[in-house]
Amino acid sequence: MGMERSATAFWITNPGAGALRQEPLPKASDGQVQIRSLHSAVSRGTEGLVFRGQVPESQYAVMRCPFQVGDFPGPVKYGYASVGLIEAGPTDLVGRLAFALHPHQDRYVLPAEAALPLPPEVPPGRAVLAANMETALNALWDAAPAPDTDITVIGAGAVGCLFAWLAVHQANCRVQLVDIDPDKADLAHALGAHFAAPETAASEAELVVHTSGAPAGLVTALALAGFEATIWELSWFGDRQVSLPLGEDFHSKRLSIRSSQVGHVAPVRRAVWSRRRRLAAALGLLAAPELDRLITGSTPFAELPETMAWLAGGPPGVICHRIDYD
Repeated sequence: MGMERSATAFWITNPGAGALRQEPLPKASDGQVQIRSLHSAVSRGTEGLVFRGQVPESQYAVMRCPFQVGDFPGPVKYGYASVGLIEAGPTDLVGRLAFALHPHQDRYVLPAEAALPLPPEVPPGRAVLAANMETALNALWDAAPAPDTDITVIGAGAVGCLFAWLAVHQANCRVQLVDIDPDKADLAHALGAHFAAPETAASEAELVVHTSGAPAGLVTALALAGFEATIWELSWFGDRQVSLPLGEDFHSKRLSIRSSQVGHVAPVRRAVWSRRRRLAAALGLLAAPELDRLITGSTPFAELPETMAWLAGGPPGVICHRIDYD
């Protein structure tokens, strides 16, 4: 396979630091496509933990992303929300916009089946939410709420907001979106949900979904759950320990805590749904223009090392931060 030109990729060089590196760009062979990136997105949850070096050694194999290069804690090329233009490959794909679970890189080559063409009604700048939407969709399948269920979602980040939107618009449920940032109220209403601060939120929820990534959020989930409610945990805490007040209402309310994780298709759909089909469904759900509000800022790819360090510090008001390429 001959070499054409170089590509530029973002690498986490060591915990808390990253750099842009040049690397060879192979020529696309049969069954492959070459993609020129237009946008990518930073996952503040998982990607933030990877950047900070907080992946437990026991999870090194589990936490690998599809086209990761290198190993934890670094140097490692990590990321999974890229949108670009197919420049080379099968003739029916060339010229189409596509989403791929690829790290931050300006051009890359991957198998053609790993590039999902965008539906015409989904703009590329919004399509970077596809990985988060896939996580939220899988969680909705896991939770399987009946119509008119009272759901409390804790954490108005990207996954929490997308789950809230899905629960309202796909499952016909009533959703209370809880966050410590009062500025998220308008966003919650735009998604069709009611907003509440933790201290004023209604309790006795039939179903609670925790996405905040903070141990305090899971404590709030226990407090807001109703009798025999299930709390679905979508946060990933990395190497942090979580202490919970299980001596209070946990037993008298007969509560359950369940894990939902996107690495496996939810059992209710696993027999007939592949991961690719699930991701394609998530892409199609991004046609709603109100979801643009989840992209709270953008910076050029050339500034990604500094941007990643800034995002890892947990700046307020950021939901999904987009990286734009020339």
